[in-house]
Amino acid sequence: MTKAEVMEELQSLGSEAIKAILVKHGAREPFFGVKVEDLKKVMKKIKNDQPLAMELYETGNSDAMYLAGLVADGSKMTKKQLQAWAEQAPSSMISEHTVPWVASENPAGHELALEWIESPKDRLAATGWCTLAGLLAIQPDSEIDIKEVKTLLERVEKTIHTASNRTKYTMNGFVISVGGYVPALTAQAMATAKKIGIVEVDMGGTACKVPYSPDYIQKMKDKGYIGKKRKTIRC
Repeated sequence: MTKAEVMEELQSLGSEAIKAILVKHGAREPFFGVKVEDLKKVMKKIKNDQPLAMELYETGNSDAMYLAGLVADGSKMTKKQLQAWAEQAPSSMISEHTVPWVASENPAGHELALEWIESPKDRLAATGWCTLAGLLAIQPDSEIDIKEVKTLLERVEKTIHTASNRTKYTMNGFVISVGGYVPALTAQAMATAKKIGIVEVDMGGTACKVPYSPDYIQKMKDKGYIGKKRKTIRC
């Protein structure tokens, strides 16, 4: 499919009702209001198409940008392209999903994530924490710097409650990821989770809630999921 064909199909799939819901979740114009399940149907028609993914992201249309992440191959992107995607993300739907998806597949993803979490921009810092959490979910334990992750856990414990809104949310997700995907640090992650307790985040008037990290890690443990890696963090 060409960019024009994809955009035409996305427009036909959009609805004002979905737009209204997505606006509450921080979506910004331009976008058509396409359900994620419908975006995945379009993805199946395209499959993997890196050049098209780049074109779709450049439209600035949130539906197209999300779809770009579904059909992209992050390993083929340059560091400069990843940085551009991170900086251009218009909402948390893109900054906390699309960009971490591709960054986690790229050799430069870890380095960029560490840079992003230092940003004073809430959205960019959140992208960094999401990327780090995603990497833990897919990397073999042998490739994980345990000392670095311990330091990051300590940082979360000290700073999460004074961090910006989406940064707090994604820091909480990072703790859960450590607990669930790095068995050597599950106990420390649980201890950190209990210390930080309830994390207050403005969810924009939606029904979404911030996961209570001690319970979330415990559920993963009870289900036997601790240490089970994922092939991809796309969803």
